[in-house]
Amino acid sequence: MIVLKTSRELALMKEACRISAEALKIAGQAVEPGVTTAQIDKIAYDYIISQGAQPNFLHLYGFPATACISINEEVIHGIPSESRVIKEGDLVSIDLGAKINGYNGDNAATFAAGKISPEAKRLCDTTREALYEGIKKAVAGGRIGDIGSAVAGYCEQRGYSVVRDYTGHGIGAKLHEGPEVPNFGTPGRGIRLLPGMTIAIEPMINEGRAQVKTLSDGWTVKTVDGKLSAHFEHTVAITQDGPVILTEL
Repeated sequence: MIVLKTSRELALMKEACRISAEALKIAGQAVEPGVTTAQIDKIAYDYIISQGAQPNFLHLYGFPATACISINEEVIHGIPSESRVIKEGDLVSIDLGAKINGYNGDNAATFAAGKISPEAKRLCDTTREALYEGIKKAVAGGRIGDIGSAVAGYCEQRGYSVVRDYTGHGIGAKLHEGPEVPNFGTPGRGIRLLPGMTIAIEPMINEGRAQVKTLSDGWTVKTVDGKLSAHFEHTVAITQDGPVILTEL
């Protein structure tokens, strides 16, 4: 179900999104060779709790951690672990959110551990830029397909593949609400965007093929060809005056 938010509800969401964005920033600053993904997860957890909020990924659908931390060919839903040590040149994707006063924030970014290859940097840059291309299309009166078309067009023109098995989503009192927000689509098609809608736009872009698979832990999703993947996400409000990025600091 799609829920249109009032100005009061948007204000409450803005606080959840601020905490989410700060937690992501702090977690990203901790990414460096020799650090474990469990250490980064604890940093994010401690910050969110310190703000009087709750990590909204923790125990959601049974997920055991505050953040999804996915490395290199892992696309999403990586489970933090004390045994997973970040190495020089790794791409580390962190996806997390916070809930406070009954409302949620959600955001993600891919961070470099030390010096990464030019190819990895180009993938990250393209995925981040594609997110903003999609956000430009998140305007009242537009369609969901406008967003996905902008994301896919930007990435595919540069030789990358768009993950189609997972999408962005609506967000509000629930972390996952309607509508789905695919990173592909046809301009002018799909659900109409209305003021008060709040959506999480999150390109997941692969260096190689678009196909992915889930590992035996039941959570971690990786590219089938073992090539790199990057992931960026913002929570965005649709307003009469254009898109407002709630998770931008």
